[in-house]
Amino acid sequence: MAGKTDRTADRIDVADLTQDQAVEELARLSDLIARADAAYHGEDAPFLSDGDYDALRQRNAAIEARFPGLQRDDSPSLRVGSEPAAAFGKIRHAKRMLSLANGFSDDDIAEFVAGIRRFLGLAEDAPLAFTAEPKIDGLSLSLRYEDGQLVHAATRGDGETGEDVTANAREIPDIPTALTGAPAILEVRGEVYMAHDDFEALNARQAEQGAKTFANPRNAAAGSLRQLDPAITRARPLRFFAYAWGDLSAPLAATQSDAVARLHKLGFQTNPLMQTCENVHAMLATYARIEAQRATLGYDIDGVVYKLDDLALQDRLGLRSTTPRWAIAHKFPAELAWTRLDAIEIQVGRTGALSPVARLSPVTVGGVVVSNATLHNEDYIAGRDSKGAPIREGRDIRVGDWVQVYRAGDVIPKIRDVDLSKRPEGSAPYEFPQTCPECASPAIREPGDSVRRCTGGLICPAQAVERLKHFVSRAAFDIEGLGAKQVEAFWRDGWIATPRDIFTLQDRFGPGQVRQLKNREGWGETSAKKLFEAIEDKRKIPLSRFLFALGIRHIGETSAALLAGHYGTWPALRAAMAEAQDTGSVAYGDLLSIDGVGPVMARAILAAFEAEGDEIDALAACLTIEEATRARTDSPVAGKTLVFTGTLERMTRAEAKARAEALGAKVAGSVSAKTDMLIAGPGAGSKATKAAALGVQVIDEDAWLALIGAA
Repeated sequence: MAGKTDRTADRIDVADLTQDQAVEELARLSDLIARADAAYHGEDAPFLSDGDYDALRQRNAAIEARFPGLQRDDSPSLRVGSEPAAAFGKIRHAKRMLSLANGFSDDDIAEFVAGIRRFLGLAEDAPLAFTAEPKIDGLSLSLRYEDGQLVHAATRGDGETGEDVTANAREIPDIPTALTGAPAILEVRGEVYMAHDDFEALNARQAEQGAKTFANPRNAAAGSLRQLDPAITRARPLRFFAYAWGDLSAPLAATQSDAVARLHKLGFQTNPLMQTCENVHAMLATYARIEAQRATLGYDIDGVVYKLDDLALQDRLGLRSTTPRWAIAHKFPAELAWTRLDAIEIQVGRTGALSPVARLSPVTVGGVVVSNATLHNEDYIAGRDSKGAPIREGRDIRVGDWVQVYRAGDVIPKIRDVDLSKRPEGSAPYEFPQTCPECASPAIREPGDSVRRCTGGLICPAQAVERLKHFVSRAAFDIEGLGAKQVEAFWRDGWIATPRDIFTLQDRFGPGQVRQLKNREGWGETSAKKLFEAIEDKRKIPLSRFLFALGIRHIGETSAALLAGHYGTWPALRAAMAEAQDTGSVAYGDLLSIDGVGPVMARAILAAFEAEGDEIDALAACLTIEEATRARTDSPVAGKTLVFTGTLERMTRAEAKARAEALGAKVAGSVSAKTDMLIAGPGAGSKATKAAALGVQVIDEDAWLALIGAA
């Protein structure tokens, strides 16, 4: 059963995901990407190819773009790199080292440029230049110079804190230890890499000496820089390209291109392929030229990076949580392969979604052997999209078909096409099951939903186990020692059936609890004691994590945080949910007034409390649920709820929202009794009228800018 209930939403195309499936998939992606980051950045032992890793982050970003209210607190889009290794000292970056958003098509790049124009309020014909340069596949490094002297070097780490590799960085010939004519404080950032010829020579020497050889130049560069003995680094052929900067005491230049040119004059190696482009057409032409040279460059690249050239406009655009709005990496495409589809299996997830998985004859795609692929849903198998329009020119997918597989969309590859010339005689169209393969309950597809769902609820073993796994997942209760495998075993043996059972184990087993657990395979007395201690330790939990752990459809980490921040305490939220069952009540209107909460989400949470309220209350009685707190700053709008309406004339709505949130304010989409201030431009309309009726303070754009010191 376990093998049939793991990973469900990951096999569904982003466009076809329901909100509940998106919650499930974002949790899986967060965990998998975190483990990949730790292996890649912290251990120099990646278990995913670069294409697979990019595909995971791309899928995560696509889901968050489609469901912005579901972004998790531990989302990969909110973190960079991984924890620095304990073997090295730690250095806190004066300015965070960010990652880059990724684009995978020409349309992605066109949208990147259009999005910048929208954010800044620029016309389509307004001049807007970008730089384009190869994206080096190496290890990010930050070099801090004070009064022209190299004082320390740090890896990216988690973006906030990196590993102190100063002694090793001094051994790299491309890194100057002293500068002339530099600002008093200058942090130079770039990529440590290894050329192909040097990599092959290093591996040959390693093999001759009976030492470890490296899988690729990136791993070799990372392993060589992160040596405890600088003499080993000195013997390794490392190189460095500079392309950015962090902390500065004085600007390097007014543009990205001139700033990089100045770094070159200061003595740093910069990439000679860097170009300045005046429009999207020139950017894509540069991408094509660099891609054509990829095989002959002598070092690894995996795409092209575009950056807005004007540094003043970069400053206006600002940053997202881990990526700048003014830059993007245009990644090279994934590989394709053909193989035979041997079988189609149905897996059942936490919310009852039935997801088809293709079992393939193993084939190598992008250097990785592939034997499984997503089939998304029954429409995709039948050769149509969610609206009934044909895809693949209407070609359906059948067992025995030869199918084209690619890896651009997920770590589990996707099927792109079917070769009808190789279709076996007598093959029949695939019939999607109408009942759940786990519990035989009817599987219903509701109008407007692309997914068929089991109606068995908690009597369905797949749903029961997946729900428990969600409850103990890292973003929920995160109980050390109680992971997916332990949950499956405990459920199978009748130890736990509902989340509350986890916290009543001690009462139900009494003094013999440790003895019973330690006698199980894989457990000892120490591990048994630690598990029960960990369970006790998790009886105290923040309100937002408690709400997320309940596994309510459409309630992800971000929406759980919104609800927690709005109601503040568990008693207040619980009382509001009871009152809001009456959709004509003030409480129901208050629920819908929360920015990010719409009718679908509201119905989902109210349905959960109506159907499972007693069980939720019994669980809450076992816990101490902490009051929600909101981060405060010393700005005049910190902690306030703002609404923007009408036409802003001095900045776009997106820029105004970003500025307000950076100052600690919450920006809502509608006016309610909870609104503290309405910023109204021309054409304010009904929101201004409602604000006046509620006594909400209303100011214009000039007053808003004066209030935040930006007039």
